[in-house]
Amino acid sequence: MKKKPNIVLLMCDQFRGDCLSIAGHPDVQTPYLDSIGSDGTVFDHAYSATPSCIPARAAIFTGRSQIGHGRVGYEDGIDWNYTHYLAEEFSKASYQTECIGKMHVHPPRLTCGFGHVRLHDGYLHNLRQDSIPHWMHQEVCDDYLFDLKNAEGLQADVNASGLECNSWITHPWTYDEKIHPTNWVSDESLRFLDTRDRTKPFFMMSSFLRPHPPLDPPQTYYDLYKDRDLRSPAKGDWDDPSKTVEHHFETNSIYGKDDDRIQHDVMAGYYACITHVDHQIGRILFKLQEQGILEDTIILFVSDHGEMLFDHSLWRKVFPYQGSVHIPFLMRIGKNILPKQKKLIHEVVELRDIMPTLLDLCDLPIPDTVDGNSLVSLLTEEKDSLRDYIHGEHSFHSGLSNHYIVTRQYKYIWYSQTGIEQFFDLEKDPQETHNAITDPEYECIIQSLRKTLIKELSNRPEGYSDGKQLIVGKTPVNMIKYRP
Repeated sequence: MKKKPNIVLLMCDQFRGDCLSIAGHPDVQTPYLDSIGSDGTVFDHAYSATPSCIPARAAIFTGRSQIGHGRVGYEDGIDWNYTHYLAEEFSKASYQTECIGKMHVHPPRLTCGFGHVRLHDGYLHNLRQDSIPHWMHQEVCDDYLFDLKNAEGLQADVNASGLECNSWITHPWTYDEKIHPTNWVSDESLRFLDTRDRTKPFFMMSSFLRPHPPLDPPQTYYDLYKDRDLRSPAKGDWDDPSKTVEHHFETNSIYGKDDDRIQHDVMAGYYACITHVDHQIGRILFKLQEQGILEDTIILFVSDHGEMLFDHSLWRKVFPYQGSVHIPFLMRIGKNILPKQKKLIHEVVELRDIMPTLLDLCDLPIPDTVDGNSLVSLLTEEKDSLRDYIHGEHSFHSGLSNHYIVTRQYKYIWYSQTGIEQFFDLEKDPQETHNAITDPEYECIIQSLRKTLIKELSNRPEGYSDGKQLIVGKTPVNMIKYRP
């Protein structure tokens, strides 16, 4: 019987798709992630269809679109009751399965098919409330917090630097670097690799919280960027900086901060968190080499969504712009599994494609609940295209609920509560500086993409479309009915 490949799924939270040296970023340093892309495949048109933590992870764990898993916005405390989880399919195939780091599911210790979980979900407001059941509280259910308190005392906490999980405030890590959550995920991953059952193939998901805030890199990493000139945030002819001024003193405002010095320090902290993660991923790559299994292993690196990072006077995620929706997607397939793979793929891919791709590479059946595509035919150059577009969306407050249709070159955006439309030629304008919605040269393309969105929304319960036109002003929801 042919030996089954091992799987290492490396994941970050809130990691922009352009924040890789191999992607041409002028500032950020990512040598080990670059090596994964250089030795394997870079998917440079990868997206998160619903760009916030919970719905994005639902897409990864189920292989479903947002219509399939039902999470069209962010809402805590809704049970996960899906069939056919990614890890479950590997567990059923006699893989040893392990998740280390962030899950962000509900209830918080739900395994989603993993044989074992070492959990760290970061600072989650919903799981810090006194009103929730005791066993759900992060101080009870989070493995990293338990280890941190063992090392530093009962008062130790992840927010000891005075930061929280959505803020643009930046401060270096208070404790010793070796007990940073990023190091912890790597340490626990190495421990798993050392103590795994050598008679079985394994599926290991190493899920790093950073560069999601709190932006608290160790001082040595912050020093790499704090005094450097950094690329300025993107600006466009459609930006509304007045919102940033209006919310100037809100530390977690979605409109960011209108202070150049603070913006610089935040970008330095964000990039420092990325380089810190990169170096810890390097440790995992070294271990695979030391154990002689690198060429028997499939390595995939992705993020759940990006970070606006002050582009267009915006902060955080959920927006339909590249900083928020464009994600890194790097895959290195060991030579004993696939001797040759395509180096660069421009196909539009999405998080829902991870489950069918990994199952296909391991010759395991793909459940019929899966909406994503296996990317194997792209990797082997049998095909150069699997889809024409991705429909993305995110419900949100303040009239910001949005939908987008993105192709290799174009993006059409519709704000459902206000009817505002935007259009960008991403090939000519990758930073989305010009809203070309009224430009005559794109009229036919815009009409086509609008019709595509009308079709995508025609059977939605919110009433966004009657099949002939988009209907403005319908009430958005965070969850719609989904297939069990």
